[in-house]
Amino acid sequence: MDALPALEPALAAKLADLRGLLATLPSALVAVSGGVDSSFLLCVAHDVLGDRVSALTTVSPTNPEEDTAAAAALARALGVDHLVIDANELEIPGYAANPVNRCYLCKDRLYDICAEHAAARGYAVILDGVNLDDLGDYRPGLRAAEEHGVRHPLVEAGLRKAELRAISRALGLATWDKPASPCLSSRFPYGTAITLDGLRQVAAAEQALHALGFREVRVRAHGELARIELPVDELPRLVDPALRTAAVGGVRAAGFRHVTVDLEGFRSGSLNEALGKRRVLS
Repeated sequence: MDALPALEPALAAKLADLRGLLATLPSALVAVSGGVDSSFLLCVAHDVLGDRVSALTTVSPTNPEEDTAAAAALARALGVDHLVIDANELEIPGYAANPVNRCYLCKDRLYDICAEHAAARGYAVILDGVNLDDLGDYRPGLRAAEEHGVRHPLVEAGLRKAELRAISRALGLATWDKPASPCLSSRFPYGTAITLDGLRQVAAAEQALHALGFREVRVRAHGELARIELPVDELPRLVDPALRTAAVGGVRAAGFRHVTVDLEGFRSGSLNEALGKRRVLS
């Protein structure tokens, strides 16, 4: 970043705060998923710390392949050392049963891996891309981060998702308008077993819908039934007979027998609604 982008004063102040707190770190390992938040953090951390920062991405059947590719592309573009580690969450005891603390089990494994490589390479701290908005949802993984001493610089700088997108756009990051892309396990109701075949089925169904021009979509798996969530303003597109037929065909080709559309529309973390709780960290 040769020069800071032109930003409205409030955003410029938050970016300056983020850069200031990163500048206090001797070195850092950034857990990068390929999404908006961690990509932005890696970009700023590299600009501030230079070769004293590295990135780490885990590869698993639960992660969309395009996210791993995005993380690798960004690291190459920045010239950042990038560790790509195989980490099959299905091998974690209890994970495949899909308990309500599934996210804790996943993040605990991720931060174990980060801690191992940070220690081996002498990195002083582990950073992740959690932002201020993330604290308002049911995210058991935050407890794992606390237990491992992982820092959330975006939270410390008071940055919210919309602000991260705005600054990312000003920085020229390709991820600035990328839809959120949580792990594929989040497509299964708690208590429903997660299998490799099930993950592949969901991934294929969502890829089919992406190919039809639906950028933000979730295929929630309820046995043989696929429940499609789309932004409310996208629902009218399915009135078109040809598009509806193609959407149904693509989801069925992925392995689902029945296809339905959720008229409430897309809601991030909608399967957490069954828990009846928010802001719970364990």
